[in-house]
Amino acid sequence: MNLTGLHFLLTYTCNYECDHCFTWGSPFASGTFTLNEIREVCDEAEKIGTVEIIFFEGGEPFLYYPIMLKGMEIAKQRGFKVGIVTNGYFGTALEDATEWLVAIKKIGIDALSVSNDELHYDDPKNSCATIVAEAARKLGLPVDFLNLEKPEDSLEKSMKEKGEPIVGGGVRFKGRAVEKLVEGLPRKPWDSFNECPDEDFEKLGRVHLDSLGYIHICQGVTLGNFKKTPLSEIVRGYRPQSEPIIGLLMTGGPAELVRKYNLEHEDSYIDACHLCYDARLKLRKRFPEKLAPDQMYGIMES
Repeated sequence: MNLTGLHFLLTYTCNYECDHCFTWGSPFASGTFTLNEIREVCDEAEKIGTVEIIFFEGGEPFLYYPIMLKGMEIAKQRGFKVGIVTNGYFGTALEDATEWLVAIKKIGIDALSVSNDELHYDDPKNSCATIVAEAARKLGLPVDFLNLEKPEDSLEKSMKEKGEPIVGGGVRFKGRAVEKLVEGLPRKPWDSFNECPDEDFEKLGRVHLDSLGYIHICQGVTLGNFKKTPLSEIVRGYRPQSEPIIGLLMTGGPAELVRKYNLEHEDSYIDACHLCYDARLKLRKRFPEKLAPDQMYGIMES
């Protein structure tokens, strides 16, 4: 493992409920870091020795603006680079958005990623996110857009350009997307998904951390809980081949989960994430600490 990035899921709470969201962000989702927890994670990051950058994400991190700012300051004081991922909801006017970013400018930031697409806004060209990006550039902050295509748009585009169906446009069919976006999309046989196309489980350059203590390799697939075992110890002891979920994903993708655990399944799925998420839902009771927390599976009561 060469862990260079830690991504705080600062909160599961979000002012939006986007159809594609794989963390099930929602105004009703609970779970937010405290400053003391952020300090403790930064302590562990120093012990790991390879961490270079710490991101603050969500949910929507700007909903807990003072905690986000102080968390950035704590990380900066330890010598880490810092970044933020936001939906830019606070960009109601250029002057106002600039004011929101002034304190961030003072602390210093190495990356600001703003979601801006039709999955977040009806008109991305005239969205709150566009105003935030303009304010960031005005202040000299490094900013970029995170753009996803609606699955049906990416499908139509791929058919025109390549003559073959390619579904997704950046959307991964896990989390809320499985409930909201799958209808009418082309599928492939379940046993064709014999590898994970997104994660390098061996090298593992980054993980996501939530306020419940879970360390996510992929959202909802965990290494353990840093509130029970120190993060640095979990990282040092990481043996992916011996993990009951990760090990199988490495050897045979999500289809291997179905084969190994003899899971009921549909004949076809949209992509590997779709099959993996369906399999994980069926395996949660068997591996409650490896497939957690409830928030990642659309259960908001935890």
